[in-house]
Parts: sequence; C-alpha cells; structure tokens
Amino acid sequence: MAETFVQELGDQEEDTQKGKFLTFSIGPEFYGIEIKYVTEIIGIQSITEVPELPEYVRGIINLRGKIIPVMDVRLRFKKPFREYNDRTCVIVVDLQEISIGLIVDCVSEVLSIPEQEIVPPPDLNKGGSKFIKGIGKVGSEVKLILDCDKLLKQDEAELLENAVMKEEEIS
Repeated sequence: MAETFVQELGDQEEDTQKGKFLTFSIGPEFYGIEIKYVTEIIGIQSITEVPELPEYVRGIINLRGKIIPVMDVRLRFKKPFREYNDRTCVIVVDLQEISIGLIVDCVSEVLSIPEQEIVPPPDLNKGGSKFIKGIGKVGSEVKLILDCDKLLKQDEAELLENAVMKEEEIS
C-alpha cells in the first residue's frame, strides 16, 4: 500500500511539471527548457577552465562543494561570445546522468505551454535546429523548445564526466 502511495505521489509530481518550461533568452531569441531537467538557477560565478574541452564548455564551477561543468549555450549554438554581466545566469540541469550548468544571457519565467501549442520545428537541415525539439506558441510569441538530450553527445558527456572526476580528485 505504501508503494502505491509513493508511486501516486511521483505521478502527481510529474503531472505538475508536464507542460512547464523555464524560458530564457540568447540575444533576441527566447528558448524553453522542460522544467523537469532544471535543478536550480544561479548567477554567473568564477569559472575554472579545463584544457581539451570543446570551446563551448567554458570550464567548471564549484557549486556548494560539487564540481559542475558549464556550457555557454550561446557558443553551443554557434553564436558570437558575449561578455557575461549581471543578467547572465547559469541554469543547472541534469543531462544524461550528469549535472551541467547552461550559461544563458537572461532567465525569463516559467511558462505553461499546452502540448497542442507545440509544433515540430521546420526541417531546414541546419546544424542549429538539431537542438530544437519543438516550437511553443505563447500568445503572439514563439519559444524554441530545447531537446536537452541533444545538447550533449554521448562522447561529450563522458568527456565532461571524466574532467569533473579528475578535478574532484585534485581538490
């Protein structure tokens, strides 16, 4: 009986997160990320560079004793680097069993976007659209819904995990 109750609670929690997206901006574009991936949002902080990581992985941060790699989403989308400022945020997400910080220009709000208001992205055969799962219509605006699982390829996730483990051994 207790197991059934715990399962029901888990189902309810999942239901409350369904259709909810944390929105943020990269330049003039607005993106959404499923809230279920988001652990927390923090301000930009000191980043330690780690050699031999892809350019868009800026390095690692120490978040309350936990070492977390940080990825500049702007660079991941092949946009020009922009100096970080007081609006720059790090969205900490869990991807492929690894916590990673996503550096974004500005976090906006949490929005509910019903499934029927999300359409597939156009197939333009461009590299940038491979990260987009759908396009959410919110009033007269659109939000590009990220496919979190495609932000990191499997080999990149392993590379980051190894880099984090090496840094934790050193500390």
